[in-house]
Amino acid sequence: MDKFAIFLLSSEEFGIELKRVVEILRRQKFTTLPRLPDFIVGVINLRGDVIPVVDMRRRFGLTPSPLKERIIIVKADRENVGLLVDGVKEIITLQGDHIVTPPRMFKGLKAEYLSGIGKEGDRLIILLNIDTLLTAEEKILLEEIKGKGVSAEMRNEKF
Repeated sequence: MDKFAIFLLSSEEFGIELKRVVEILRRQKFTTLPRLPDFIVGVINLRGDVIPVVDMRRRFGLTPSPLKERIIIVKADRENVGLLVDGVKEIITLQGDHIVTPPRMFKGLKAEYLSGIGKEGDRLIILLNIDTLLTAEEKILLEEIKGKGVSAEMRNEKF
C-alpha cells in the first residue's frame, strides 16, 4: 500500500509517491538563468535554498490548462526540485495490485519516466519515476546552477 500525491497536467492525472513530496507551493516568481533546457523555467528562492523548477507540461510536450498552477517540491536524487504542474488534486492510497507495469509507451510518455500505472475504479493514473525525470547531463547542469552558477545576491533575494 503506497500513498501518492495526484496532480494534473493538461487533463491527465499523474502521481508521485507521497514520501518524495517535500511541500506544495503556490506559483512563485522564477529567476531565469541562461543556458537552461527549455523545460526548466528557472529557480526559486525557498527559505534561502535555490530550487530549480521544471515545467512538467514542457517536459512532456503538453499544453497548459487554466487551473491554478502549483509547484510540488520533490526530493530527487538527494536534491530538491520543483515541479510546475496545473494543479494538485488529492492524496490517494493505491494497493500493490492496483499498480501495473507501464507499457513501453503510454500516452506519448516513455516508460523510463514511469514507475507504473495506477488503477482506481475506472481511473488510470500515470505514476512518475522522479529519479529518471532528468538525464544525468541535466542533473549535472542543475547541480552547477545550485552551486557556483547562482550568485550570493540571488540566494539572499526576497521574492
